[in-house]
Amino acid sequence: MNICETEVPMTILARTCGCKERSRKVTYSFIDAYHSLCLDKKDIILAEMEACTKLLKYAIEETDKKTIEREILELKTAIDLMP
Repeated sequence: MNICETEVPMTILARTCGCKERSRKVTYSFIDAYHSLCLDKKDIILAEMEACTKLLKYAIEETDKKTIEREILELKTAIDLMP
């Protein structure tokens, strides 16, 4: 019997952190460390964008939404500047 996985699992998980009075940040953690060795910069940035997009769907507070949207814009800029 052949079993194949059709969906690519998320490799990076995004979270917001920091206090509300100061600047909030988005932090990332690898879910599957085994495959993280095979990723290049562009793959990592694309995975971060995917994680931020998913996080944005579940953000409740307005400060979190603004932080995540700013992070997505910075990641898009980084992708555009890559050769």
